[in-house]
Amino acid sequence: MLNRVKINVGYVGLVFRGGDYQRVITAGVYWLSPWETVREFNMAQPFHAPVNLDVLLKDEELASLLDIVNVKDGELCLVYENENFKHVLIPGRYAYWKGLIAFRFQILDLTSVDIKEDVPIAILEKVEVARYVRILTVEDYEKGMLFVDGKFDRELGAGVYYFWKNSTPLKVVKVDLRSRQMEINGQEILTGDKAALRVNFMVQYKVNNVTKAVIDNKDYEKQLYVLVQLALRDFIGTYTLDETLERKESISAFVMKEIQAKAADLGVVVQDCGVRDIILPGEVKEIMNQVLVAQKKAQANVIMRREETASTRSLLNTAKLMEDNEMLWKLKEMEYVEKIAEKIGQITVSGNGHVVNQLREIFAPAK
Repeated sequence: MLNRVKINVGYVGLVFRGGDYQRVITAGVYWLSPWETVREFNMAQPFHAPVNLDVLLKDEELASLLDIVNVKDGELCLVYENENFKHVLIPGRYAYWKGLIAFRFQILDLTSVDIKEDVPIAILEKVEVARYVRILTVEDYEKGMLFVDGKFDRELGAGVYYFWKNSTPLKVVKVDLRSRQMEINGQEILTGDKAALRVNFMVQYKVNNVTKAVIDNKDYEKQLYVLVQLALRDFIGTYTLDETLERKESISAFVMKEIQAKAADLGVVVQDCGVRDIILPGEVKEIMNQVLVAQKKAQANVIMRREETASTRSLLNTAKLMEDNEMLWKLKEMEYVEKIAEKIGQITVSGNGHVVNQLREIFAPAK
């Protein structure tokens, strides 16, 4: 007795007899022998072959209903349904039904570091795809140096970069392009007369050539540090302690001139520099303080002698005037008596009248 089988729209049936594939049937009504069975498949879903796919594909009619996707090692396949991203396929062979849903397959080469295919960033950032992607960010104030498999590849400006994640080593060295300050503290330097100084120095600089700074030179900051040290030693070692202190303001100009060209070879431009402190050893500082005190005392003595001389000269002039003018003499006497009277509360007169006569002579001189 024949069996009636109906295949609905959107479905496909595979007919088997004794476990062997016989034929494919599409939407419609069919009469099958009792020894035949049918397995239905939803055309909206990927096709998972119930037997070896190569056996099924020998049927040209079935093969015409399928899209076969072969994903090789080192590849990744993006599957789109009606132009909407659906999922990814790893290496393997896959089959999808044609006709019901518009599937699109994009094969991507993961063996290359660069993403050469046209893949929207929104797709690259999806969880299913992001696991295969390396995302690198270079800030606006930075410059990136891309090294692929240990070799310099190219410079990267500010932005977000996407690379395939594979076995090829990938490294980005970032260089800060902003102005920076280098502190050179506690440098012990001998002057020309063998006096030991400790110098604190400041250098302001910025990187202007990242290729020279990163590729042509190793540890460009350390090299710049040494250049400044040597320039300081050249200047201070030329002069005595006193000369160095007198030329303190000239140190920065000398250092700037000495290191500018050499810093350019490091890919660096020096913007400014200057001395923060010059610290003397304890015994030298004590000696200089003693010298300073002695100088100030000598200056004070000179001023005191000058004032004493002026005062003596003034007294001499006054004496000469009083010698020639009796009235001026009496006025001077009255001035001194007034000063004495300010210190006396009362006067008691005893004895004969000589004292009264003397006071009268002072306050009321004879005409």
